[in-house]
Amino acid sequence: MSAPQQSLQEFHQVATDPADAASAANVGKRILLVDDEMHILRAAEFKLKRSGYEIECVEDGEQAWEAIQEQIPDLLITDFHMPRLDGLGLCRRVRDDAATRQLPIVMLTAKGFEMTSDDNLESLDIAAILAKPFSPRGLVNCVESVLTTGSFEQPPVSFLR
Repeated sequence: MSAPQQSLQEFHQVATDPADAASAANVGKRILLVDDEMHILRAAEFKLKRSGYEIECVEDGEQAWEAIQEQIPDLLITDFHMPRLDGLGLCRRVRDDAATRQLPIVMLTAKGFEMTSDDNLESLDIAAILAKPFSPRGLVNCVESVLTTGSFEQPPVSFLR
């Protein structure tokens, strides 16, 4: 099978997966999704919407901070590296503001191996860090876990793909 046909079949499988059925517990939960890579933003948005979440998408940390000021979401999912205000800067703003201090955060990154103790990730109380590329199903599992328990224990890679 050719690569475009395989990709189309994989997309169709993701789009029609019964595990995506919107859960009553998910309906009405609002997620702010922040990433400067449009293909990642749209794929994550699609999968999370299919799972019943309300999704707002923005492309950088400054836009995200403005959106948070307008309406605090139930969960923030942010990329690590972005223009204008990166994910760490956004997380620091969220934690420094009394109104948003308890907002659960999931960090997406292709640079996980570059994160250092200097980044003070523990002090930012980030609920989960997902490495790119991540599976859409793995993202949904992470979101459900963080919204339910406040944390996400990374399953084996084979589970996420």
